[in-house]
Amino acid sequence: MPTNPDAQALHRLRADFPAYRVWRAQRYDGLPGDWVATLHDESAGIDPTVIRDNAITLREALLDERERAAQHRNGGR
Repeated sequence: MPTNPDAQALHRLRADFPAYRVWRAQRYDGLPGDWVATLHDESAGIDPTVIRDNAITLREALLDERERAAQHRNGGR
């Protein structure tokens, strides 16, 4: 497991959400930017790309995506 907190968060997100490609964008000045998840398995989410400011809010958004996909599979119930 990586020792850098951001690298640890990235590692956990990738492990917990394998249907997504999870990565950090790079800002114009070369510093790490937004947290991004790109959907590769349509059964796991609705939005093809999810972008958030930090790992915590990206995790929350991906959990929401998981729930939305489950509702969609169940006919919106």
